[in-house]
Amino acid sequence: MVTATDEVIYSTGPIGPAIRDFPAEERPRERLRLRGAGNLSTFELMAILLRTGMEGENVIAMSSRLLSAVDGLQGLSRASYEELCELKGISDAKACQLLAGIELGRRVAALEP
Repeated sequence: MVTATDEVIYSTGPIGPAIRDFPAEERPRERLRLRGAGNLSTFELMAILLRTGMEGENVIAMSSRLLSAVDGLQGLSRASYEELCELKGISDAKACQLLAGIELGRRVAALEP
């Protein structure tokens, strides 16, 4: 059984299992629905925003790689559209999805006293 926490998911090179091949309770959207967003890792939340990976790399592995490439969540929050589009696997649409998610987070944080 493959789970999101298996080391193979985060290794470099071709990543075989597609998210649809994961047990239902291990898929990011289902985990969010069942356990709540606060119980998901940053890369699982990012995987939900990105929706799909790319040939040879599932969306969880892609999210983990991208977070590493930008030095984590703080780096992602500072990344520009152009910088995101330079990353392997990040299209115009994926860059926009990430930037929109980051901006929503900023706006919610601004509401907090």
